Amino acid sequence: MSELAARLTEIVGLENLGSDAAVREKYGRDWTRFFPPVPSFVVFPRNIEIVLRLVKFANEAKISLVPSGGRTGLSGGAVATDGEIVVSFEKMNQVLQFNEVDNTVVVEPGLITQQLQEFATQKGLFYPVDFASSGSSQIGGNIATNAGGIKVLRYGLTRDWVRGLKVVTGSGELLDLNKGLIKNATGYDLRHLFIGSEGTLGFIVEATMALTKPPNDLTVVLLAVHKMTDVISILEVFKNKVELTAFEFFSDEALRHVIDLQGANHPFPEQSRYYVLLEFERTTAEVPELAHAAFSDCVSGGWVADGVISQSERQRDELWSYRENIAQALTPFTPYKNDVAVRVSQVPGFLAAIEGEVGKRYPAFEVIWFGHIGDGNLHLNILKPADWDIDDFKRDCEKVSQSVLAIVKEFDGSISAEHGVGLLKRDQLEFTRSYAEIELMKSLKAVFDPGGIMNPGKLLF
Repeated sequence: MSELAARLTEIVGLENLGSDAAVREKYGRDWTRFFPPVPSFVVFPRNIEIVLRLVKFANEAKISLVPSGGRTGLSGGAVATDGEIVVSFEKMNQVLQFNEVDNTVVVEPGLITQQLQEFATQKGLFYPVDFASSGSSQIGGNIATNAGGIKVLRYGLTRDWVRGLKVVTGSGELLDLNKGLIKNATGYDLRHLFIGSEGTLGFIVEATMALTKPPNDLTVVLLAVHKMTDVISILEVFKNKVELTAFEFFSDEALRHVIDLQGANHPFPEQSRYYVLLEFERTTAEVPELAHAAFSDCVSGGWVADGVISQSERQRDELWSYRENIAQALTPFTPYKNDVAVRVSQVPGFLAAIEGEVGKRYPAFEVIWFGHIGDGNLHLNILKPADWDIDDFKRDCEKVSQSVLAIVKEFDGSISAEHGVGLLKRDQLEFTRSYAEIELMKSLKAVFDPGGIMNPGKLLF
């Protein structure tokens, strides 16, 4: 046993140390497939004290640490590329405390998102942050990337549900941030620095999450749409008549990949170029009538070719599957992802500009569109041809992305709406952040992680 392995065994225990090639391969990567994982070891801490000892040792030994949650990220933020130690939180996965007065729950970072959702349901409550990977993503990772998902339009981002955090900084300090308070006007709220920090400042080791009342009788509508630019008109009509929980969009190419994955039937007798999936609560008896009126207005406007409305929970889940399974269906094709966002009011012009640029720049690639139009977030996926080398494909996509991201900058948008920056988007940060902002971010990292051991190379150089 090497000296490093011996010391790690002393800290985490032999049963919590992974060193064989299969374990290092599994835990050294996320869903991104552009970066080969080469961690030296994988460790599985079981409590905060072990995390503290591990970080202090890493500083002494000048060894880098990469946090690992459910590894569902799409930006290379959880990839160990240079012999780092991967710190997996999957064994710190417990619900620690529930407060029925405050409607809060204290959890460890390795708790699966779906498990938190199920816990809330058992208590007659609701945890609303939801996305396709909720069955495998972990709360710590959700917080570290400020995960969004399919219900942001109504409920906001992960950030909006974090009442408190315990973190171990890169220098090995344990901080208890905000302590579950709703109001706390005592200066800088350091909690929010760690939300979305991608593990570059420290490790999230405990979280106090807010819960809310569950929605009432959700209904899903799937619409066949003629043009991408018609989507925003449909959004405006429906928002004026009913309160939407979600408003999603995807192309027919995306739908075909999901149908191939599921072995399902096409939801409409005739295909359309694009589809909109929206969800609302039947809070009153007149809501379905208002939704039907909105549909009629969209048909009259020439924006919608066909539509179907869920009549049961089973059909609601079936309609959602067309949207939620897109990422899984595309993964085998090693997609290069542009996860961009603009203000909702700018979506029509942004869509027109992007669609024109994509048609000109990506003639040889299959391009898949989907996204959360209701909050201004679009996912543009370019699929790797089977006969292309992965490095050549990535290089070509990066060249073309410069044109796409220049449009994002023109619209004062974001190069990464919800997938984070990681390794994949790090070189493009200047399209969204100014030089002054980036320098201040570097200064903050130096304060919390003076040794530079926390997820090095991610987000910032």
